[in-house]
Amino acid sequence: MTRDNGVRGRKGASPRAVSAAALVGSTIEWYDFMVFGTAAALVFNKLFFPAFSPLAGTLASFATFWAGFLARPIGGVLFGHFGDRIGRKSMLVLTLLLMGVATFCMGILPTYQQVGIWAPVLLVAMRLLQGLGLGGEWGGAALMTVEHAPPRKRGFYGSFTQVGGSLGQVLASGSIGAVAFLPDEQLLSWGWRIPFLLSALLIVVGLVIRLRIVESPVFLEYKQQDREAEKPPVVEVLRTQPGNVIRAACSAFANNAIIYVVTVFTLSYAAAELGLSEGVMLSAVVIASLVDALAIPMWGALSDRIGRRPVILGSAVGMVLFAFPFFWLLETGSTPLIWLAFTVAIAGIRAGLYAPQPAYFSELFATGVRYSGASLGTNLATVAMGGTAPFIATALLGASGGASWPVSVYLVAVALITFTAVLVSPETLNTSIGAKSDAVPESGIPSAAS
Repeated sequence: MTRDNGVRGRKGASPRAVSAAALVGSTIEWYDFMVFGTAAALVFNKLFFPAFSPLAGTLASFATFWAGFLARPIGGVLFGHFGDRIGRKSMLVLTLLLMGVATFCMGILPTYQQVGIWAPVLLVAMRLLQGLGLGGEWGGAALMTVEHAPPRKRGFYGSFTQVGGSLGQVLASGSIGAVAFLPDEQLLSWGWRIPFLLSALLIVVGLVIRLRIVESPVFLEYKQQDREAEKPPVVEVLRTQPGNVIRAACSAFANNAIIYVVTVFTLSYAAAELGLSEGVMLSAVVIASLVDALAIPMWGALSDRIGRRPVILGSAVGMVLFAFPFFWLLETGSTPLIWLAFTVAIAGIRAGLYAPQPAYFSELFATGVRYSGASLGTNLATVAMGGTAPFIATALLGASGGASWPVSVYLVAVALITFTAVLVSPETLNTSIGAKSDAVPESGIPSAAS
């Protein structure tokens, strides 16, 4: 490997400050995205799909949840294009605004009882806007932290972008959990709207913080170089590094499947099949997500010491081994064991799959296509294994008459896909991410060796 020639942050752009800004912004965006998922599992089937049977209504609600994932690759391509051409910072501001407006509008939508079929149509439209925003958000936040970070701490600082997902989940589950204590009549008439309307306040906080950060020094160096007319970044990355896009996507399959099965599907499964209260399940999500927020930087730091591949591979093995015990623990009905199951799945397994990704994806792609390549890879994974996971798990549950074992088999299969993809991929630790570097070429061998 070559000695890293990435540029450290310029004066006033410390890695800690940039990571903190990415953390706050990502927390807000993930709150917006995940509050929809929690509401989809608990109340949207009653508000927007009341004419369906309970199972069909839940499936329709989860299909709407998936619509946001379908829009994420489009957002990744759109904001990735301008992020590679104009800069990372401006795209982070735009995605935050788009996400906030869409989420706030969800809070004022009419229900099926008020406007009929237009209610789910408008809900899907707002969900698509959320997907566009989040599709562009992750790549920009990940790149800003990694491109400002010292070479040997990219995994650690980059992981703070991922912590935003955990804290966003805590806020989403906490806000829905708070209004869930309302009587059903009040919850379904106005209580469910409060978590969505709170997004307006969070967006103001996020914008104040994000407007104060400076542009990535690696991107600024890249823009100073004389270059010939280039193809659109997404075209260029698919032409020159298609294998790395596939590597990025497949490495993210497992973490997407496990997090949405655990935090979205199990909420409806536990209520319908196990008779567990919403409060117990939401508390499990909150506790596990808080532990996850602490665990992710540790996994990121470990990837700086032993490499990205060992951390992801070991976590994929853990997912295979825990796929069946997870549901066995839920089926005991014991609150402490349910909390344990969620914590192991989210903080012990998913965090190891998730934490190295900002550094790993940044190291896979060259500067001029990094935003587009990283965004495309991660968002393809969310379409294939993220938004579909609650729907597939619910369908498997229905087909098996309420048995959980097919869902466990599904999780094992996805984990094996990620394990195989990462096993045959190169290690990227110490790969240069400077503007003059070539990242990891299609041969799978780093561009130069020490």
